[in-house]
Amino acid sequence: MPRPMPHRPVPLWGAFVLVHVIIVSLALYGPGNSLGDIAVVYRGWANGLRDGMIMGITTPFVYPVLAMVPIAAASLAGDALYVYTWFALVTVVDAVAFFVLVRGRRARRVSAAWWWLGFQLLLGPIALARIDAITVAMAIIGLLWLGSRPFWGTTLLVLATWVKVWPAAVLAALVVLSPKGWRMLLLASGISVAIVGLALALGSGANVLSFITAQTSRGIQIESPVGGVWMWLTALQVPGSSLYYDRDILTFQVRGHGVVAASRVMTPLMAAMVAIVVLLGARARRAGAAFATVFPPLVLALTVTLLVFNKVGSPQFISWLAGAVILGLVWHGSAWHTPALLAIGMAALTQLVYPYLYAWLIVADPALVLVLTVRNLLEIVLLGWAVRELWSYDRRSESSPALERVSPLD
Repeated sequence: MPRPMPHRPVPLWGAFVLVHVIIVSLALYGPGNSLGDIAVVYRGWANGLRDGMIMGITTPFVYPVLAMVPIAAASLAGDALYVYTWFALVTVVDAVAFFVLVRGRRARRVSAAWWWLGFQLLLGPIALARIDAITVAMAIIGLLWLGSRPFWGTTLLVLATWVKVWPAAVLAALVVLSPKGWRMLLLASGISVAIVGLALALGSGANVLSFITAQTSRGIQIESPVGGVWMWLTALQVPGSSLYYDRDILTFQVRGHGVVAASRVMTPLMAAMVAIVVLLGARARRAGAAFATVFPPLVLALTVTLLVFNKVGSPQFISWLAGAVILGLVWHGSAWHTPALLAIGMAALTQLVYPYLYAWLIVADPALVLVLTVRNLLEIVLLGWAVRELWSYDRRSESSPALERVSPLD
């Protein structure tokens, strides 16, 4: 990877502003339709509050209930400015995460900051135009705080999980690897019980947990790795295979022989693979590996497992990689250049597919199906890298003085 620019704050923050201006401009004025979720879905949910409809409380919700906090906050400046307020909100949250990352301006943190900006720019509008952007920034702060503020770092990760589920992968790694994991589990459980209790007090009933069944009952989305099978069958015009738009969940999905069976098995398969990855991390820890050696690759492996074995596969899911890669770059430096470059490649291919050439993908154009296939194969390669790190960790790296400063959880 190229040598980072000098550690002066002005170039860093100037680049931060420039990258966010470019991404927001592309979202607002560029080709494709990257604003659909914000302008229609999120704004609709926010407007429902006026009529007493609270997603996750009065009606089932596809996301955990705290997702309504940023969705509602973006409506504070009025309905007409909802999209602009959303981008302002996400930019502020990103700025807080960026400040935590570059504070002290150590070389590895600066390198990680430049990587994150490049990753966001290559991922494009989807990096800011979905609820995932909020959770990514929260996860980055939480991960960076685990060393110096484990209570607040864990708390932030739990809250992020109640906005969108994926940070639970980070919590799982933390509970399994840290000697204080039981304390983290108690903290996570306590916060979760408080959130559920508040929702129940507001009259949610089972709606507070509706996000669980909402995901398991979905079909196979066209961007998912498993969906690639039927994407190619459709692209090659094999009878019985096609794509369709599901108006209930507002996504394009695949149709064909074996789709229903595959859809049913993917969620249990993902759970099984998560369990296997967790066991690999626990094995390395029991063999004597330091927390700081095992934690970053375990977080990465669990995050990528949620991508590879997910039947949804929305383009914004790639943004989840940022937290694990930033943690690896900060704690291990150049040893994490390979996953950093793989993530950059996935981001670029994702932006090419969505939003710019998505119209070609939804008709299964072979060229776009090939691009998507390469992106999904890179996910598998990245998972292989992380699993290899867990299986054969390098004890020599544990003698690094830098690691002694980042692993007080031991």
